[in-house]
Amino acid sequence: MSNKEVKAALKSARDAIRNKEYKEALKHCKAVLKQEKSNYNAWVFIGLAAAELEQPDQAKGAYKKAIELEPNQLLAWQGLANLYEKPNQIDVKGDLANVYQKLLELYESGDKQKWCDVCNKLVELYHEEKKYLEVAETWQKLIRMKQEEGAGKAELHQLWKKMIQLLKDSTMNQDNKTEQLLLTAFEHALDSADTVPGEDHQNLYKDFIQCLSKFPHEVARLEKACRDMMALYPTMSYPLEVLCLHFIHSGTLSEKALHCFSALLEMDASSGPGIIGFGIKCLKEKKYREAVKSLTEGLQKTNQCPAAWHYLAKAQMNIHKHRDAVLSCNQALEALGTPEGPNLQWKNLALQLKAETLIKIADADAAEEAIKVLEQIVDASSDPVVSALRGQAYLNKGLMDQASKISQELLLSHPDLAESHALEGFIHYSQKNYEQAERSFLNAIERKAGTAEYHLYLGLTYWFMSDETKKDKGKALTQFLKAAKLDSYLGNAFCYLGNYYRDIAGDKSRARGCYKKAFELDEMDEESGTAAVNLSVELGDMDTALSILNEVTEKASPGTAKWAWLHRGLYYLRTGQPSQAVADLQAALRADPKDSNCWESLGEAYLNRGSYSTALKSFRKASELNPGLVYSIYRAAALEQILGKYENAIATYQQILKKTENYVPALKG
Repeated sequence: MSNKEVKAALKSARDAIRNKEYKEALKHCKAVLKQEKSNYNAWVFIGLAAAELEQPDQAKGAYKKAIELEPNQLLAWQGLANLYEKPNQIDVKGDLANVYQKLLELYESGDKQKWCDVCNKLVELYHEEKKYLEVAETWQKLIRMKQEEGAGKAELHQLWKKMIQLLKDSTMNQDNKTEQLLLTAFEHALDSADTVPGEDHQNLYKDFIQCLSKFPHEVARLEKACRDMMALYPTMSYPLEVLCLHFIHSGTLSEKALHCFSALLEMDASSGPGIIGFGIKCLKEKKYREAVKSLTEGLQKTNQCPAAWHYLAKAQMNIHKHRDAVLSCNQALEALGTPEGPNLQWKNLALQLKAETLIKIADADAAEEAIKVLEQIVDASSDPVVSALRGQAYLNKGLMDQASKISQELLLSHPDLAESHALEGFIHYSQKNYEQAERSFLNAIERKAGTAEYHLYLGLTYWFMSDETKKDKGKALTQFLKAAKLDSYLGNAFCYLGNYYRDIAGDKSRARGCYKKAFELDEMDEESGTAAVNLSVELGDMDTALSILNEVTEKASPGTAKWAWLHRGLYYLRTGQPSQAVADLQAALRADPKDSNCWESLGEAYLNRGSYSTALKSFRKASELNPGLVYSIYRAAALEQILGKYENAIATYQQILKKTENYVPALKG
């Protein structure tokens, strides 16, 4: 076949393709290739025809052969791109990306519009594959090309915004290079905005700041962006809120942070981050109740803030609201999810605080949970304070051997750590080895004198050690006073001060003040509440006694606070108010239906009210529960007599006289 015939055959092949006669085209091309094996156009036409006949492998082979022959010719690369773009082509995205890159190279010095089209396609492909760094680098090339072409400010602004849109999901990947390209795109978009200040510019700034807040190492850039936005939009609270949340999460309370909290609250008194910031300030100043109030209020508005939940738990723990603190730690852990980086540190802090709080609850179930919580702390085995907590949890659960083993290991490995000696003290105290406990707590105090709990336990050690140490002002009393001074929310210290002033010093007035304080701190402390009421009665101050009882009964849910209902019921009984006495004594019995004395008092109240049948039932119930209550049996007999049930009454009187021959009321009856 002559050169002329080759050209004619190729023209026939082109015409056949134009007429969609693809098999015919293949015949012409094959004829050419018999003569010229390295004819570029023949291979390209075979690729085209085979692709249309849905013979992708043949098409791909033909295009690749053409590329081998002429690597810098466009036609085969374009054909290969068209082939790979077909929807029936699978697992070719990597190959297609390579084809697009070659096309960019070939178009660069020529057709700029086609270069841009291919560039867009390549970016789209990378975006589908979540290859964000490649997206960023390719899109930047496009912007550079447009800048060289003299594109206007508005067009470039839209291109930077498009780049931000393409990379918005890349923040999860933690790739530093992509992150820097994204932040650069934001800065260019902000600089090229048309209307400043304006709504679009404002929203873009918000997105930029939100993006910066996701990168812990971009602190300086975040602070600058927030301040720049505040200068442009002085009435907007958003940049201040982000800055406040940044300071809250950083765990540092600098002057800069305090100023930020104040400025935000001045601008918007109901701002969640501002109220949280104020709560943290109160916590640092040891104003724990105010801290709990502000942090709770702030978290109702901004609840996905793990650091704030942690601070709230800390404040609750400081006022000994241990069960509330456990719930706040749970909220912190839930908000953290599966953390990495700085958040992992917050997770460890929340877990440790939760374990400490569960140990303070001091029952076996809480101890069991504390042990599980401590196991979740990363690198817990290398932290001696965490080991000491684990020892306390074992002790609370009654696992003495495990607790003792940890204690011995800590004393050997960390003899200068207060917690090592305190754990040893708790173990000795639980075993009533008071002299050894005294030595351990003194060692702990020597290393950490500001811990109220150590002074309390040293005081308790002296209280139970002997009458001599109990009465010695320099021993138990001194330690309880130190504990109360160091921690004014430590109810137990005030309760034992009450015990000292009542039982040792005989100072009822001071004792009552201590019991009252202990009860105000912990309304579940029945011992202190009862003692405060009894001492008020002894001191002739019924108003104080009643105010305590009224406060408890108002808050009490059904079936609780028996002691308060009983005390107030007996008061009403003594002061001739039987109807009120009946109501209170019934409430006391709901809390403890098997209290025979309470049933007897209820019978008395019904009797005084004139409800004889109900009174009879109450006295019978009392004597059923406790057959030794002669008074209840006598009252039942007397009521049977009043109600005309003479035979029953006689039998009941005789029953009493069998047990107590000279019981005068029964003889009279």
